[in-house]
Amino acid sequence: MSLNPESVRREAEERILAASSVQELEEVETHFLGRKGVVTQLLRSLGSLPPEQRPAFGRQVNEAKQALQELVEKRRAELARIELEARLQEERVDVTLPGRTFRTGRYHPINATIDEIRRVMVGLGFEFVEMPDVEHYRFNFEALNYPPDHPAMDEQMSFYIDDGVLLRTQTTSAQGRVMPHREPPFRIAVVGRCYRYETVDATHNHTFYQVDGFMVDRVVTMAHLKGTLDAFNKAIFGPNVRTRFRPDYFPFVEPGAEIAISCVFCNGSGCRICKETGWLEQGGCGLIHPNVLRWCGIDPDAWSGYAFGLGIERMPMLKYSIDDIRLFYENDMRFLRQF
Repeated sequence: MSLNPESVRREAEERILAASSVQELEEVETHFLGRKGVVTQLLRSLGSLPPEQRPAFGRQVNEAKQALQELVEKRRAELARIELEARLQEERVDVTLPGRTFRTGRYHPINATIDEIRRVMVGLGFEFVEMPDVEHYRFNFEALNYPPDHPAMDEQMSFYIDDGVLLRTQTTSAQGRVMPHREPPFRIAVVGRCYRYETVDATHNHTFYQVDGFMVDRVVTMAHLKGTLDAFNKAIFGPNVRTRFRPDYFPFVEPGAEIAISCVFCNGSGCRICKETGWLEQGGCGLIHPNVLRWCGIDPDAWSGYAFGLGIERMPMLKYSIDDIRLFYENDMRFLRQF
């Protein structure tokens, strides 16, 4: 490398102007202007020159250094602009193209039905409470007047965790948990999952949802119960639906009844959905059995009440003519996007 400041300056200018990228320019800058660069070496060589040559030599080196620094900054700005333009061109977005449609979430039909049930029952004066899915035997069966030999208590019908604990088979178990700690009158509702040891088919599943409602007051009759359920069904299925009671047996009510509504597809005239009967079964209900009231510490001579339990999947199945309960749990988006 020549120790002539002018020749160094010319060579550096040529390489600075020839640099094709900011990175290449930085390499040139380091070579000539860095701590161990050529210009620094020129300055360090001052001591080896005769004293009379040092001022002129030093002035030439400093002038060259300043000129090269200015040229580097100018060239850096040019290369940065060129690189930015190239990057913008490469990453250019055509704003005239159609945008991408974002998938929006939606309610699962069961969750939507539960929300509608809550809205209607709160409007009817019910207070919702949360109850555990894992339940004690005494609340699931004993408090509800089940005899010891009832088939529902068999291990082949229920999911037992141990001798005294099982997955609740019905949300009716809330009665034994709530009523001992409430002073009548009250109206209580609970909604949640239930579990039964059943063969899965189009109308049965081992896991399903229920809503239970019960009321205790001074004088409660079947007329109060039917009026409540009729108002509930009209709010859910429409103002023209009718509610029917037929005698039925449940250990925790006396008398008991099966609830049915007029077919929402044929308006009760008979069709394939209702098997030409004009009615669709909905659930069970009745007046709370005196034994249940006694177990909960409520005097059945002073107080009475009603209770009902409805399957939740049944409601959207009736409203939307869904013929297989398993569709709710298979996570098939072709099915779920319809709601």
